[in-house]
Amino acid sequence: RDLMPRTLEGQITMEKTPSYFVTKEAPARISSMSKGTKLIVVVRDPVTRAISDYTQTLSKKPDIPTFESLTFKNRTTGLIDTSWSAIQIGIYAKHLENWLLYFPSGQILFVSGERLISDPAGELGRVQDFLGLKRIITDKHFYFNKTKGFPCLKKAEGSSKPHCLGKTKGRTHPDIDQEVVQRLRDFYRPFNMKFYQMTGQDFGWD
Repeated sequence: RDLMPRTLEGQITMEKTPSYFVTKEAPARISSMSKGTKLIVVVRDPVTRAISDYTQTLSKKPDIPTFESLTFKNRTTGLIDTSWSAIQIGIYAKHLENWLLYFPSGQILFVSGERLISDPAGELGRVQDFLGLKRIITDKHFYFNKTKGFPCLKKAEGSSKPHCLGKTKGRTHPDIDQEVVQRLRDFYRPFNMKFYQMTGQDFGWD
């Protein structure tokens, strides 16, 4: 609470840390600070997420083992290594169970990472509604950057320049053995189905 800026009536204070969702202690701590906190979680296809996670690590440590070798505890039997964080993070249903012990589902909004790219204004419309804000951000605020593969804000507040995601985003993913990708799809399917049921949203990851 001490790290949060002072907020006037009618203002919203926001804070983002990607690791909150997968940190076991976070729900209880946030709940004890403020039970009324609204939570927003951006999720994407867990297979793509795992490959993206690996790509980011690879850019910092080029000598790490291949994605394929890190995915399996035993490649012959096809046993997935769920202790590897790149895999573990995408088991969204498991992490959500922990949050639902402390927060009602109506206080959590799940934003589709895929729809943030294909329809940023529509997805941000849901965010604005969830936060009780007037819908100010619309289609006219975005243009699609073909090089990055992401939408960019036409004009950032107080600046005449458009705002795009930084150079660490939109990296080209390495070619992954399609059989490994399929094994991962099969592995995540039951967890995804459970997540769809828990959130009442079908994210279409298959």
